[in-house]
Amino acid sequence: MMKLNRKLVSALQQIGPRFLPFADAATQELPLSRLLRLSLFQVSVGMAMVLLTGTLNRVMIVELGVPAWMVGLMVSIPVLVAPFRALIGFKSDTHKSVLGWRRVPYIWFGTMMQFGGFAILPFALLVLSGNGHGSPVWGEIGAALAFLLIGAGINTTQTAGLALANDLATEETRPRVVALLYVMLLAGMVLSALVFGSLLHDFSAKQLIQIIQGVAVLTVVLNSIAMWKQEARNPKLTARDAETMTFAEAWRQFSAAGRAKRLLIGVGLGSAAFAMQDILLEPFGGQVFNLSVGQTTWLTATMALGTLAGFAISARRLGHGADPYRLASLGLLAGIMAFAAVIFSPVFHMVSLFQTGAFFIGLGGGLFSVGMLTAAMDLASSGAGTMSGFALGAWGGVQATCAGIGVGISGMLRDAVSDLAMHGELGSATTGPAAGYVTVYQIEIMLLFATLAVIGPLVRGSKRSTRQQGFGLAQIPG
Repeated sequence: MMKLNRKLVSALQQIGPRFLPFADAATQELPLSRLLRLSLFQVSVGMAMVLLTGTLNRVMIVELGVPAWMVGLMVSIPVLVAPFRALIGFKSDTHKSVLGWRRVPYIWFGTMMQFGGFAILPFALLVLSGNGHGSPVWGEIGAALAFLLIGAGINTTQTAGLALANDLATEETRPRVVALLYVMLLAGMVLSALVFGSLLHDFSAKQLIQIIQGVAVLTVVLNSIAMWKQEARNPKLTARDAETMTFAEAWRQFSAAGRAKRLLIGVGLGSAAFAMQDILLEPFGGQVFNLSVGQTTWLTATMALGTLAGFAISARRLGHGADPYRLASLGLLAGIMAFAAVIFSPVFHMVSLFQTGAFFIGLGGGLFSVGMLTAAMDLASSGAGTMSGFALGAWGGVQATCAGIGVGISGMLRDAVSDLAMHGELGSATTGPAAGYVTVYQIEIMLLFATLAVIGPLVRGSKRSTRQQGFGLAQIPG
């Protein structure tokens, strides 16, 4: 029996790296169990993102009758914090503390902000729906405050958590570790979307409140487990008299690497294009195809699966020496076809075409994100010094800011066009509930074409070669 066990262990050790792409991310100092425990903070972030941009926006628009422009503004409130992601990462790099911790305080305060937002949100929704006491205005104010706290917590926790992962990983395994964290983010989105969709199959306000409260508790539990005994105390590193680079100096160093402005413009345009549908896709399914809350929540899971597929395709293409800008362009083209499918789905009365479009929106967004993020990491490494963390913060700040602005604008556009269509001012052919949504999707297609025009010169000027770097799924940068 012992001989059989040894053979089994030997066989598992041989097949592990092949069938578990992130098995080689672990080291003796950072074993896989500790690495998976650290990645739990990404699961909590994924839960919050699905709840905010998926379930809640559909419920507030369809079930509670809140105007889409107001929901769009609330969901985009976290954009107020997003521009500071690079600063948050930089501050955690240079944090001064007698305790010797740099990342843990930021992760903890981010967790508390998320918990506070989720604690306020159920009461705000009760007042907003008219089932509570007081004017609905107080519900709107409470919901806005909740969304602000949750958004600030997400940005702070995620930025500091990724920085901690970079600290713990070796230089060789760092790309694999960060890639695992981003895959865990998408896995958290898929799992939570499936759970929320199942629990809300027969919608009730009580069930929604219980889900929000459960997410609040799980956020604290998961992030506490993720932080436990991860960062070693180093008072010398956080001493008051330690010499550090200023934020302005770090930004100048990153900009001096070249092509940074065009890259960030491309990231902003593309992110806005893919994000404008975030608060509209589920309401579109509910109002145009009469799908239930559970069915529309599954759309978020479908998009997340498409994004995972985008990661896998990116790994294969980059592993064969593909240019990251060309990969991003492929994602833009996939997005154009996906939005076209969504636009034509009500014309042909095909729910399957709508669902397929949702999958390819995620696929295109995944290809675009990986390609542009890889290009940003290359741009950082081509300059003086190593600024991967700062590049990640700059990329994330621009991406989140432009995505939030796109979400906010999309709700207002949808309401304005729908109002014109209902009054017959757009002609007899555009009087249905789909008019406002289709207009936004058409604008997204135009933004995707504009993004292609912006990154075109970067494709011609890129000299990156990943063939010699052995790039694979485990090397996707984050």
